[in-house]
Amino acid sequence: MGEKDISEKLLADYEDVFADIVNVLLFHGERRVHPDSLRSTKTVSHYKADDSRLHEQERDILKAWTDGRIQIALLGLEHQTEPEKQMAVRVIGYEGANYRSQYKAKQITPVITLVLYFGTEKRWQYPQNLKALMDIPDGLESYVNDYHIHVFEIAWLTDEQINMFQSDFRVVARYFSEKRKNKNYVPHDKTILRHIDAVLKLLAVMSGDHRYETILADPEQKGKVKTMDEALTKVINEGHARGLAEGQIKILVSLCRSGNISVEIAADQLKISTDEFRKYLDNDTADSQKA
Repeated sequence: MGEKDISEKLLADYEDVFADIVNVLLFHGERRVHPDSLRSTKTVSHYKADDSRLHEQERDILKAWTDGRIQIALLGLEHQTEPEKQMAVRVIGYEGANYRSQYKAKQITPVITLVLYFGTEKRWQYPQNLKALMDIPDGLESYVNDYHIHVFEIAWLTDEQINMFQSDFRVVARYFSEKRKNKNYVPHDKTILRHIDAVLKLLAVMSGDHRYETILADPEQKGKVKTMDEALTKVINEGHARGLAEGQIKILVSLCRSGNISVEIAADQLKISTDEFRKYLDNDTADSQKA
């Protein structure tokens, strides 16, 4: 499984976030699903294709919604960064496998899948039902069962919908909504996040904005950054410091090449060894030769 797939699933797999998404998108903000009533369940199933071989298919997230010992429904989330024309076929495959696994059950539990679309450049333009993908011969229309999927375009949610979220997903939804309106949008949200690492990973992977990954890579920042505003401040400060350091290195390399200072003095200014400073000199020489 790739980094992108893992990062997509990481945040929504938390029960508080999963329940929040379902409550807002399915129940219009009513707190029907409680995090304690959810449990993760099997996401992998198998099917036979035209080649008669057994193939594996895996959902993004699937949780059982329960009331005590009674299973109310199976709820699935699928993450999409691009519209997919055959999404209805994928979803019917997932849900069909879930229903087939209940073949001998006394009562069948309903299966519901929510497709979360995170695109900001274009809307979901493909059909959201199975029949729209078919060219049905005359006379067969009434005999072909249709199948609908439920796509939620996160970047096009209304402010009212976004404000209904009570988990970290509100910050995520707000980010994609604002990003759609302004490509250069930078979040200054001061909301304290419960799952800050998962939020930063999701935004980095889904939006392509990898600046926040520098915070995740710094073990000293673990647990210190709690809001998007703090994350942004940290990123800006690190970028500023990095820019100053790079400028100082360029000046010292230039002074060293012109003979105004020795390698030893330059290295001492940067608090590094002479061997390390010589690497900057070598890199500068290589860049000059390329130019």
